[in-house]
Amino acid sequence: MQVETPTILRKIVARKYEEIAERQLRTPFANLEVAAAAANAHNPVRGFAAALRRKIGQGKAGVIAEIKKASPSKGVIRDPFLPKEIAASYEKGGAACLSVLTDQDFFQGHEDYLVEARNACSLPVIRKDFIVDPYQVMEARSIGADCVLLIAACLTGKELRELDQMARDLSMDVLVEVHNRAELELALEYTDTELLGINNRDLHTFELSLQHTFELMNDVPKDRLIVTESGIHTRDDVAAMRENDIHAFLVGETFMKADNPGEKLADLFK
Repeated sequence: MQVETPTILRKIVARKYEEIAERQLRTPFANLEVAAAAANAHNPVRGFAAALRRKIGQGKAGVIAEIKKASPSKGVIRDPFLPKEIAASYEKGGAACLSVLTDQDFFQGHEDYLVEARNACSLPVIRKDFIVDPYQVMEARSIGADCVLLIAACLTGKELRELDQMARDLSMDVLVEVHNRAELELALEYTDTELLGINNRDLHTFELSLQHTFELMNDVPKDRLIVTESGIHTRDDVAAMRENDIHAFLVGETFMKADNPGEKLADLFK
């Protein structure tokens, strides 16, 4: 079973396969394996899911604060874009984890941004990209990622299982993102991930509605940690989620548009 992929996503994924082929010519998979093994030895994972649960256990929101320069729908969001400073600001503001965009063609991201951000703080970091191939999972650990994002809309069940297992074998956590019931069923059937992200953005239209989280949350097993993604802009949005026992958030654009992202985080999640 494969969930139908929205057009914008098809375009991104098609380009992603081209990008992977280009990268493999420059850096063979075997080289990445060596780099990932070195990372596990000298730069071990920081425990992404554990950091979220720790914050929530303290009665606080578990915030995954995103570092994102641009998006296909909004263009450049932050300029100047300084990942090190943003990461330090987020840590000071109380973030549990970081999310760093590494897609270059559509989000103007880069692997170097993840490395810079992680080195500037003590927080665990997720590689936010359109991961469709084992090469990208190995690459993620080689650059120091503590967690990877798997988007159910991009993948078959078999691919989800393979990539999820590979990430775990490399000691990383996995955040599986879904947007509708079909994708949720796929994620639950083919992965054992602790972290389940519900994206409030419709990838068909790029419209936002927090109702997506509320509609799907009751179908998620209680041992999974729901992360609500996109569309969190106000304290009322935060309160609505927390009143419904949703305590983990992935927030990007709201912070990226603020003069001081960490102060905005602290203010939003007071």
